[in-house]
Amino acid sequence: MTASIGTPEQLRDPDYTPPLYKAVPLGIQHVLAMFVSNVTPAIIVAGVAGFGFGSNSPDFPELLYMIQMSMLFAGIATLLQTITIGPIGAGLPIVQGTSFAFLPIMIPLVAGKGVDGLAALFTGVLIGGIFHACLGFVIGKIRFALPPLVTGLVVLMIGLALVKVGIEYAAGGVPAKAGGAAEYGGILNWFIALFVIVVTLVVKFFTRGMLSISAVLVGIAAGYVLSIITGVLPVSAITGSWERAAAFALPQPFKYGFELSFAAIVGFCLMAFVSAVETVGDVSGICKGGAGREATDKEIEGATFADGVGTAVAGIFGGMPNTSFSQNVGLIAMTGVMSRHVVTIGGVFLIICGLVPKVGAVIRTVPIEVLGGGVVVMFGMVAAAGVSMLAEVVWNRRNMVIFALALSIGLGLQLEVLNTAPGATNALQYLPDTLRILGASGILPAALIAIVLNLVLPEEIGEV
Repeated sequence: MTASIGTPEQLRDPDYTPPLYKAVPLGIQHVLAMFVSNVTPAIIVAGVAGFGFGSNSPDFPELLYMIQMSMLFAGIATLLQTITIGPIGAGLPIVQGTSFAFLPIMIPLVAGKGVDGLAALFTGVLIGGIFHACLGFVIGKIRFALPPLVTGLVVLMIGLALVKVGIEYAAGGVPAKAGGAAEYGGILNWFIALFVIVVTLVVKFFTRGMLSISAVLVGIAAGYVLSIITGVLPVSAITGSWERAAAFALPQPFKYGFELSFAAIVGFCLMAFVSAVETVGDVSGICKGGAGREATDKEIEGATFADGVGTAVAGIFGGMPNTSFSQNVGLIAMTGVMSRHVVTIGGVFLIICGLVPKVGAVIRTVPIEVLGGGVVVMFGMVAAAGVSMLAEVVWNRRNMVIFALALSIGLGLQLEVLNTAPGATNALQYLPDTLRILGASGILPAALIAIVLNLVLPEEIGEV
């Protein structure tokens, strides 16, 4: 397929532009590969905050706006990477999107607070993005503190923190907000979610090309149709959402206000380290898989700058933190097309979608159990990616102790504190609010323990 697009030398050149009639489908293919993952965090944050999902809900405009901003600023951040502005951007085909990594930080910040929790959240995104951009100056010097033992543990913890959300959605939503045609945990809810999973697996492993790459999107589309057929999603809900959404809308700066929260700022800044290291890996993967070379320091620094600037700008307008999307790295390796201009087309498509609220209105009508079937797969893949990174670790006694202690404390705090009923006592009840929120994520304590122990414990030669 790639032979007709250009010569081998052209395909390895980031500055090469394929013919437009071929570049456009390739760009849209990149969007299809990341679309569901990009908008899902906004929907999850809105659900945890307590927003109603019905088209008649008073929260409908807020949920729609958050979805809209996820698409718009993913596109803008992508253009920063591909087109570049001075030192900002790698000049490579890097697709940006909303990061799942920040969800365990965002969830405790907004849980049950509705719109009132969003000011601190997006202020944290803004300041965390500025800090993330500053990491571009030192990213090469701090990589030693984040070996696969640390990054793999953190990614694994992110996946483990999110799997509960996936199961809740598959069962019909958070218990207190469950809706639809069946009660929470009902057979129909589970049937639809499992149908999405089965379709996703069949399409992923028994088809090829763009269809296989878009397996999660196809699975959700199939579940969407099944929801209409079974009556879980009334057609009137779709038409109502479409009619209530504007045809065009611009982002609003500081729509939810400006509120400094120490917990939010520290949380987003600490997670920026993880996101920055992930981006380094993605840039290296793109250069190795697409061009057969190592990434340059300039490319890594530029990509980190774009990560941070894209996140900071998104925070101003109520958008989620952005990072490079690893699934698109694999897509480049598979197609062999290294052109950054192809990804630029995908970024423009995302921006157009973000400026048209009716697109977000259709996404909002996806039933929670359908989305659950998709995120069960995606969140499981996050955990699996962590395990894959940990496979590079030499498992001697030293590394096993570091991993064991960080995982035990991090996961233990996460399970105990987050699963405690509101108002009841928990393991962190006597800590200040800021430390309690950071500790409840589980990820930050685990990352801190792993980083410190990895730096102070002496190396041990040999395996167990």
